[in-house]
Amino acid sequence: MMRDRTLAIKITLLFTATLTIMAGTTVAPSLPAIRQIFAATPNVEIMSRMVLTLPSLFVALFAPVAGMLADRFGRKTLLIASIFLYSVSGMSGLFVDSLAGLLIGRAALGLAIGGIMTIGTTLVGDYFDGAQREQYLGMQQAFTQFGGVAFVVAGGLLADIHWRAPFAVYLVALLILPAAAAFLIEPVRGRSRMANAGQAEPAVKWGLVALLALTAFLVNALFYTVPSQLPFFLRELGIAAASSAGYAIGIFNFAGALAALNFGRLRSACGVSGILAAGLALMTIGFWLLAPSDEMTSILFALAVMGCGLGFVIPSVMSTTIMIAPPQSRGRIAGIVTASMFLGHFTSPLASQPWITWLGFAATYRGIGFLFAGMAGMAMVAVWIERRTTATPRWL
Repeated sequence: MMRDRTLAIKITLLFTATLTIMAGTTVAPSLPAIRQIFAATPNVEIMSRMVLTLPSLFVALFAPVAGMLADRFGRKTLLIASIFLYSVSGMSGLFVDSLAGLLIGRAALGLAIGGIMTIGTTLVGDYFDGAQREQYLGMQQAFTQFGGVAFVVAGGLLADIHWRAPFAVYLVALLILPAAAAFLIEPVRGRSRMANAGQAEPAVKWGLVALLALTAFLVNALFYTVPSQLPFFLRELGIAAASSAGYAIGIFNFAGALAALNFGRLRSACGVSGILAAGLALMTIGFWLLAPSDEMTSILFALAVMGCGLGFVIPSVMSTTIMIAPPQSRGRIAGIVTASMFLGHFTSPLASQPWITWLGFAATYRGIGFLFAGMAGMAMVAVWIERRTTATPRWL
């Protein structure tokens, strides 16, 4: 019976995790049409891209608050409320008649995602330990990106029918809601197992939290130039079908899912630093391959390499987040890292658009590759230092 309940919890959390990736990528193929429909709106170039990225700003604003609320009042009720808000706000794109109205709905969606991702990460730390947690994190990233394949391809096909049609995909959240209510268990709050055993609670290593948050921000700000700018890059190359962007981002997610499935196995062999370095190196190669691409085959290959890299990087970041967070502060730390990730999403088009306007897509993507190369180099130094020490740091 307990094994069945654990399986139900895992499946529910896995499906819940897919909501975070479909939040943006599902509507990405509609961005060019949204720009055209609302062409008379001032600053439409930036505002049309904000349909994809505005939720990220509100995730960044609300995720730390969600973490504090979860630590203080509990996880389950807040998660259920977030899933409900997600479905309602996500579907608002089906009927609003202005770009401003569309952005208001996307802002509310961001609040919901902030709750879902923060509490989902916190519950992983509450429910699972050790190798079981590492295996689950790899499975979660894989499941999320497999879901991304389905959602973004569906979004592309639906966008070919009508630009509003992809917003109907958010109905999926209403199917997850009953499972969350039925199967998730509110973790027991109060003194942790260490405290109950008479041991002092470990202090939060805020310097390490800040470094992890900075890494999460940079990785997400750089890689998010793919879903936010790729549809426009393809149009510049003469590839105009909205479904093409859907297929391209779907390949990116599919490759990431395959890589993430191996995270638990590689974690025991390489450590987090080694996996992170490999992932950042693959991201470097992927962007350098994407920069000179001028047809779909080379674009898809570049995105597959890049997706493999992301499939290693994100579980590494989330695993470290859980490991460095004492139980009583887990919600707050998960909220900080979640906020950093989504602040990167929001910043991405605002920072990249001037560079694309000035230098073009190829030079911008090439430059992003160099930034990832620098990050990969720093991660490799961390691996070298780790291997030269006699005692491996506990958080690795």
